[in-house]
Amino acid sequence: MSRTISPVIASLPLLFCLALHFTNATFWSDSIGDTIRPGQSLNTSEYMKSATGRFRLNFFPSEDSTKHYVVIWSYNVSHPNIVWVANREHPFPYSSAVLTMDPRGNLVISDGVLLHMLTNTSGGNDSYARLLDTGNLILTNRASHVLWQSFDYPADTLLPGMKIKYANDHPILVSWVSYEDPGLFSLHVGSRKELILMEGSEPYWTSSLSGVLAGILVIDGDYITWPAQNTNEIRKIVLDMSGNLVLMKYREGEKYWDSYNLSTCGTYPVCGDFSICNETSDAYSRCDCLPGFKRGTTPAGCERKTDLQCSDNINAQKDWFLQIPKVYLPMYPQRLLVEKDSECKAACFNNCSCTGYAYDQEHRCLVWDGPLLNLRHFSADSLYETEFYLKLAPPDFTKDTNSTNAIVTDPGLQKNLKVTGNKLLWKILAPTTSISVVVTLGLFVHYARRKLKKKKGEDLLLLDLGMTQKANNSEHGDSRKREVQMLLFSFASVSAATDNFSAANKLGEGGFGPVYKGTLLKGDEVAVKRLSKRSGQGWEELKNEAMLIAKLQHKNLVSLLGCCIERDEKILVYEYMPNKSLDFFLFDQEKRKMLDWRTCVGVIEGIAQGLLYLHQYSRLRIIHRDLKPSNILLDIDMNPKISDFGMARIFGRNESQANTSRVVGTYGYMSPEYALEGLFSIKSDVFSFGVLLLEIISGKKNTSFYQSDCLHLIGYAWKLWTSDRGSDLVDPLLDDISSMQMVLRYVNIALLCVQERAANRPSMSDVVAMLSNEAVALPYPQQPAFLNVSGTAKANLVNIRPQICSLNDATVSVLNGR
Repeated sequence: MSRTISPVIASLPLLFCLALHFTNATFWSDSIGDTIRPGQSLNTSEYMKSATGRFRLNFFPSEDSTKHYVVIWSYNVSHPNIVWVANREHPFPYSSAVLTMDPRGNLVISDGVLLHMLTNTSGGNDSYARLLDTGNLILTNRASHVLWQSFDYPADTLLPGMKIKYANDHPILVSWVSYEDPGLFSLHVGSRKELILMEGSEPYWTSSLSGVLAGILVIDGDYITWPAQNTNEIRKIVLDMSGNLVLMKYREGEKYWDSYNLSTCGTYPVCGDFSICNETSDAYSRCDCLPGFKRGTTPAGCERKTDLQCSDNINAQKDWFLQIPKVYLPMYPQRLLVEKDSECKAACFNNCSCTGYAYDQEHRCLVWDGPLLNLRHFSADSLYETEFYLKLAPPDFTKDTNSTNAIVTDPGLQKNLKVTGNKLLWKILAPTTSISVVVTLGLFVHYARRKLKKKKGEDLLLLDLGMTQKANNSEHGDSRKREVQMLLFSFASVSAATDNFSAANKLGEGGFGPVYKGTLLKGDEVAVKRLSKRSGQGWEELKNEAMLIAKLQHKNLVSLLGCCIERDEKILVYEYMPNKSLDFFLFDQEKRKMLDWRTCVGVIEGIAQGLLYLHQYSRLRIIHRDLKPSNILLDIDMNPKISDFGMARIFGRNESQANTSRVVGTYGYMSPEYALEGLFSIKSDVFSFGVLLLEIISGKKNTSFYQSDCLHLIGYAWKLWTSDRGSDLVDPLLDDISSMQMVLRYVNIALLCVQERAANRPSMSDVVAMLSNEAVALPYPQQPAFLNVSGTAKANLVNIRPQICSLNDATVSVLNGR
């Protein structure tokens, strides 16, 4: 069974249901503090809270209120987040249920009909229950002896500070489809102190506590521990319903959970046949083909470049074995009863269907027939020293293993030669005649000439755009493939494609420089962006954009075909967008008529999806920093594609914001914290998206209000909104609107995005949910940015405007942050 569901996506139905229940349920109005003593109780309208209020404990009803559970959940997060359930196997049907401490000092749930004991410690009147700020519910006494604690009985969630005694036959975590139905997966500690994920009774992922787990979980004696963190950051490890072990960190500023799959190479078969997975790499680059293999024509994995020889001819070249050290072995081996490594090797060599073998630490001979699945690299400090021997045909050995230590097996010589690939090549060439040497030198000269010719660049005119797009589509469909190769074009071919950069082919001009249409020999068209000598941008921006777009693949991001770097020329070549950019339609009274409301909605949703990918789902976290209509290109079907990544910034997964002394972007789309202080985050892009949304709805530029009292479109929109005249903002040319209520919803979302404080703005995942789901309730927006501007400041803004921005499509790169 293939399990390729993202851990974030897999948990969405459950998280949505929980959030919905919490939203619709009657909230608990009375707190009894953090302690329950003998004789005290907690009913369904009350709650316990930890000392700082970080965690709460209360009854939680199912959607139909027929089942009631005692749960602990994180209180100070944007969505309710249950971390422990006391009575999953024993829900109570009536809302009259209470949690109480009986005279013997035990926690008991009862409703007058049913009774369920959570503890059985007989602590007596001296004991009491307390909810700690770690999320641990403890039963203790006056001597501070812990008689019982919820941390000893985790469900699908680990919290920092947990120390769990384990046994081989007892799971540490068990996944849950919901808080009523058990899942298929469980987490155990194995005999070699490794973690094992089980699907039912079958193991499908194993890992030592190194690599991605280093510094997170620790096994000491009979206990596995997640050491408490000296931080206020909210973290948890969840075994989700798809069998992924996920580390989740809550980002307070952005109000969302950042997820990292700890079992990256676990889900079967994550990389497909004859692939190897590196569990320390990110999800988009962890899979690679084994040496001697290439990506196949189907998503099933990789296939051999050259078939195995399997020849009995004594003069024929023999198959070789390549040693791959420090790996976790593939699935489904066969065990042979042999006593020596050499016998194991010979058994695989003499079997044509054998694809590899291993003689492991326990002196077992393991061989594999057919495809290899879930072969995994561990980190350099891994506890595993297992070596795997891959059978390859001789041509592939010399091509793919020049720098890899390998074992060459030749039964005719009855010995093993351990050589490097380069040495092997000389051993093959040494006995040859002088004619072979001449041929080899000739081939070298030919190769050198080809390399010199290639340095001049590929011929853009000969580019097969159909094949390139097919390859890119293949990349889109399988995130495991290696990143797109960047083509380097010659300046002569780029010049020829654009008719020597003729004015007739000029499509427009931005902060980087002019953009031209290029025509290839097959009639395909491309867009060529040429760095202007007057531009404030240069090599850094070009390198930044080329690197980013080559790594990012999404239908709402523009595709980069290649670049040209020759002499002083710096050029980028993109897919051609026949409908140019959004501003071409948005601010022209005639062309604006081509943007009906349905098209506008498609553009808005596409931009939101592109930003969400950049912020959350790409292999890199990207802040665009220059989102505006001229950087939204439209394809032949008016689908939007975000472009111009010269100003973009890569964020680490643990970064939430950064500071710069060089503020770049376009006036009118920059957030206040960025324009005035140099602070930027994903909320900076959210602000730009809000401005863009207001412009699409109104057909007006944000910076077109300088002669009015409102100064900008944001202020004008806020004035109309607060006076209950939001519909006046809508462009009268949008005459096909079927629901003004929906348009007003979009205005509400836009005003939420341009709120003055970054922390108040929604994340793009929230925005996408608001746009796509009318059932999501929208909060009332708070005051937008740049609203309280004095008359003097307004005059200053007007006066400096020509210095920092003359056109919508001109990018600022000269402002200094304060």
